[in-house]
Order: sequence, then C-alpha cells, then structure tokens
Amino acid sequence: MQNMLLEKVEYQIEETPRGTWRRFAYPTGGLFAEFRSHRQLWGLPVLHYTRGICPETGRRVVARGVVGVGRLATGVIAVGHASFGVIAIGQLALGVLFGVGQAATGAVALGQLAIAVLFGAGQIATGAVAIAQIALGKYVLAQFGLGPHVWSPDRADPEAVSYFKALAAKFLGR
Repeated sequence: MQNMLLEKVEYQIEETPRGTWRRFAYPTGGLFAEFRSHRQLWGLPVLHYTRGICPETGRRVVARGVVGVGRLATGVIAVGHASFGVIAIGQLALGVLFGVGQAATGAVALGQLAIAVLFGAGQIATGAVAIAQIALGKYVLAQFGLGPHVWSPDRADPEAVSYFKALAAKFLGR
C-alpha cells in the first residue's frame, strides 16, 4: 500500500443544511469521517464530530466544538475516549464542572477514579462529599475512608451518618 501522506486525498464531501461531512474510505476498509456544523459559537462549530485517522496527517483529528465528539474531544461538552471540557464524558474525562468516565475530574466527578472538588463517587473518590470503596473528603461514605466525618464498616461518625441519611432522604424523596 502506498503512503497516503504523500498523495492528494480525494475526500467525499457532502454539504447538508446543518453542516459539512468529509469522508474517506481506505482501501483496507478503514473509514475517516468528520462533520462540522455550519453554525458557530465563540468561533467554534456548534458540533464537531471525528472518527478514524486522517489520511493527510496519519493522526486522529481532535474534535473541537461547543460539542466535540470523537476519540479525542474538547469543547463545552466533550465526549470521547479522552475528553476535556466544562462537561466531559469519556474514559479519561477532564471536566471543569462535571466529569464522567473511568478516570474523571471536575467539581462533580463520577468514575472508577473520581477526583472532585465538591462531590465524587466511584471506586476511588475525593471531594467535599465522597462516596466510594476508597474515599477521601469531608463527608465520606466508603469501605475505607479518610476525613473528619467518615461512615465506614469500621467507623460511624454521627455527623456523617446524619449527613448521608439526610442526603439519601432528599434524593429518594422520603
């Protein structure tokens, strides 16, 4: 197979009312696809979607948009294997306000590893309120917890018990 990086790439371009699709099918059956919406906000497309490896560069294109969706994504809302945004969803989700993923950060983070400022939940979590198997925070509900107010199999701080019972009542409507 020839080196695609040295050739002019013949993309299939499709203009739609909402945006532009740019696609390329490799001879091996692999697919590169990219969608950019026509509408923009703050100089970014409202939606940017990427899939596959760009034949011009041999690399993945980072999806950058108000909503970015791709293997690598950044935006106000970012969805991807590795994502960074105000709200991030992905295996590695670096969120400013909210992160959900295997490893997640944010003011609120949910994931196997949840590094949060306010609320973290997962297998390992931090936050002012942390719920996990292993947790660190001010109010902690965990199998093993560190903090001033911990409710665990070994320790039942009365303030932690009261806090988490009230929290459960609030969310369960009791």
